[in-house]
Amino acid sequence: MSKWPDDDVILFDGVCIFCSRWVRFVAKRDTAKRFRFTPIQSDYGARLARAFGIDPGDPDTNAVVHGGEVFMKSDAALTVLSQLPGWGWVRALFAVPKPLRDPIYSLIARNRYRIFGKYDACFVPDADLRARVIE
Repeated sequence: MSKWPDDDVILFDGVCIFCSRWVRFVAKRDTAKRFRFTPIQSDYGARLARAFGIDPGDPDTNAVVHGGEVFMKSDAALTVLSQLPGWGWVRALFAVPKPLRDPIYSLIARNRYRIFGKYDACFVPDADLRARVIE
């Protein structure tokens, strides 16, 4: 993939309740409002997903573009968290080997609808968050 033109964009599954809560969690703590969000169900999100090799019809990960790089699975979550005020300590979790982190991430991702549920349609953010959503 060539460099994606936008930075600090979080790609997420917009019908997944857990994923939508993740977006709200990040947005609430991201006081600098550096991160923007795109549901994989949007045109922009689907293009981004395909560029990253993610099947938009069956996403198995969230992803983030940060510093011109694409991060997926546990790397994506840790990268985002480590950029939030007061969450810098999360960088220490990168010391846990990726082969240990990613299987746990994948287990949750595979079962997210069963565990947390699913919206019938992409979740609709409030007005403040809406301004940070790219569709």
